[in-house]
Amino acid sequence: MPIYEYRRPDGTTFEVMQKFSDDPLTVDPETGVPVERVFRPPAIHFKGKGFHNTDYGTRKRNREKSESSDSGSTEKKTESKPDSKPAASSSSD
Repeated sequence: MPIYEYRRPDGTTFEVMQKFSDDPLTVDPETGVPVERVFRPPAIHFKGKGFHNTDYGTRKRNREKSESSDSGSTEKKTESKPDSKPAASSSSD
């Protein structure tokens, strides 16, 4: 059963465990003052290209993985450059 949060007119809040089918409270059961239900945003964060692309394995997804790994290997080759610094020579005169 979900827990719902309600707010009293003075700004204080309380929580009540109710069924989905229960009607929302209009009066605080303890004090008898009118209350309203507080709606909060869900704590869900969608990151990346999207959960539909990454959650379900498809042939297309497998191709995307292989293409990204291929392009990643070519990027590494172009980024790596040989050291052009001359070696330090030590002379003891």
